[in-house]
Amino acid sequence: MRTTIYLPNDLARVVEAYLKEHPQTNLSALVQEALEARLRRNPAALLELAGVVEKASGSAGEGAEDRLHRRER
Repeated sequence: MRTTIYLPNDLARVVEAYLKEHPQTNLSALVQEALEARLRRNPAALLELAGVVEKASGSAGEGAEDRLHRRER
């Protein structure tokens, strides 16, 4: 399927920078990977794609602030 999407300027700049740093991929592949991760509800894949974390110690439903408060008790 072919489609057109709108990206705000700030997001477009981030995407362009990512694609320059990763010349082995293209916009179509990047969007497909992001949608696959999001639609299949795989937060680890989405975070890895974003380069944020490879593996997290907690669940997506438990934020860092939850772990902090638990330690303070």
